[in-house]
Amino acid sequence: MAQEFSRRQALAGGMGCLGLALAGCTTPAPPPVAQRPEPQIDPSFALNYGPRPQEEFPLPGIDPKVLPPQYRRQRVAYPTDEEAGSVVVDTARFYLYLVEPSGTAMRYGVGLGRQGFEWSGRARIAWKRPWPTWTPPDDMIAREPHLEQYSVRNGGMPPGLGNPLGARALYIFQGNVDTLYRLHGTNEPHSIGQAVSSGCVRLINQDVIDLYDRVRSGAAILVT
Repeated sequence: MAQEFSRRQALAGGMGCLGLALAGCTTPAPPPVAQRPEPQIDPSFALNYGPRPQEEFPLPGIDPKVLPPQYRRQRVAYPTDEEAGSVVVDTARFYLYLVEPSGTAMRYGVGLGRQGFEWSGRARIAWKRPWPTWTPPDDMIAREPHLEQYSVRNGGMPPGLGNPLGARALYIFQGNVDTLYRLHGTNEPHSIGQAVSSGCVRLINQDVIDLYDRVRSGAAILVT
């Protein structure tokens, strides 16, 4: 009887120790990790620079990290003696202004010609084209012979996302003479705010579409 009692005590004691051991190995639940808030999407940025699936060649949206706030399309106060509907390119600040009649302008960030390829003066926007063909001028082909495949003789580069003129082009003439300079879209949005082109004024594709829809053929343009 005593032996049976001792066996029960030992068993009970062993179970108690097991319980303590298990309790000692239990790790308390970690505190809940604070959820990082989702980045806020600027509704105006999404509206202005989101995808354009309805285009002949659907455009992807622009990453906000690529386009600094100062170069995003916006309406600004702009007192000027230039006629409403005129285009003014401020090469010092990388801005293009479309003058409005109320002392304001629609302002766009632009990329410009690198050193040795700048152009300035007064001219006019002779005509406009959506999704244009690109034909490099002869002096560009002389510098880069591989571009001969896109010469006028070979029909130019067909329109598309890889075309350097992008989604729209506005052609700059002085009198009846083609300056060979253009306002056009670009498939390199990171180049806005930089002097990298061969003299043309480039805009984000979404911006050049907006400008194309607002500006009239024959409008005056001043490049400072």
